Amino acid sequence: MTGVMPCQAIRAMIAEGAIATDRPITDTQVQPASLDLRLGRRAWRVRASFLAGAGRPVAARLDRFTMHEIDLSAGAVLEKGCVYVAEIEERLALPPGVSAVANAKSSTGRLDLLTRAITDGGTEFDRIPDGYAGPLYAEICPRSFSVLVRPGMTLNQIRFREGHAVLDDTALRALHAESPLVTGEAVISEGLGFSVDLRPAQGTLAGWRAKPHTGLIDLDRIGHYAPADYWEEVHAEDGQIVLDPGAFYILVSREAVHIPPGYAAEMAPYLAMVGEFRVHYAGFFDPGFGHDAAGGAGARGVLEVRCHEAPFALEHGQVVGRLVYERMAEPPDRLYGAGIASNYQGQGLKLSKHFRAA
Repeated sequence: MTGVMPCQAIRAMIAEGAIATDRPITDTQVQPASLDLRLGRRAWRVRASFLAGAGRPVAARLDRFTMHEIDLSAGAVLEKGCVYVAEIEERLALPPGVSAVANAKSSTGRLDLLTRAITDGGTEFDRIPDGYAGPLYAEICPRSFSVLVRPGMTLNQIRFREGHAVLDDTALRALHAESPLVTGEAVISEGLGFSVDLRPAQGTLAGWRAKPHTGLIDLDRIGHYAPADYWEEVHAEDGQIVLDPGAFYILVSREAVHIPPGYAAEMAPYLAMVGEFRVHYAGFFDPGFGHDAAGGAGARGVLEVRCHEAPFALEHGQVVGRLVYERMAEPPDRLYGAGIASNYQGQGLKLSKHFRAA
């Protein structure tokens, strides 16, 4: 059956050994259309990001690039600006015809914590080829904050698919006509475009900018940290802000997004030459995100934005990203936000779950 594999199919893959691990996979790891991946015990500080390359194992590249090995068992600090590779507890033996794609979890992206999956023989980050059998590793690069990590933490997630399930623009328009995917006019071009909200309904708070010198964030501490210790408020008086080169921002989409139960979506950077910035962490949107039956009434997308070489004036309503929709092989037996502890169903502008309500 062609499409993204739902949670019940992921559980079957676990039972059959296509997804294996020394410690049992927990129910909380299995999302409606993805599996959360756990950090293992070992990590390595490396001097450069790398891909294994065709025919080469990650271990051989670690021999070349490792500066020192780290035991995560008692917790370890991953420092801002450094590059690490960590073992993932789960390993794969994918059946023929099944491929996978990985992505940072929402909370990981909102901490500017660049996390990408690499594999033996891999020539792309986050892409696991049809029938791959072998270990998984996470490349981790904290960009704004140093973080404390431990084995078992979940920084990224993986989605499995059979065949090609991406909706083209014609199919996406038909789906939007049947079940509106976004509030307001749908901008459909190689996916569903979304724009930035710089005219808040109340007040002038349009987002946050990461402070350059902050304390450590323990990723196990939820609702613990004061936003003002790590973030500066960004106010938009006239529907415009100027992005500073090298700075990291949390903003929000103007549109509320809806993912029907038979579909999943992935956030992708807007490909047009829109300026010196990008919404740079792609993310998964599970079936039921913003869906009425799952307790949502549309949910706005939180945007993780980094400005590059030159200051850039970002305007209210400017298109900054797109959602690529895919068909599910079958609807999941539970939807995002329905009986699942979710920090982000029905969200607006919101920092990661580690921070107290602003």
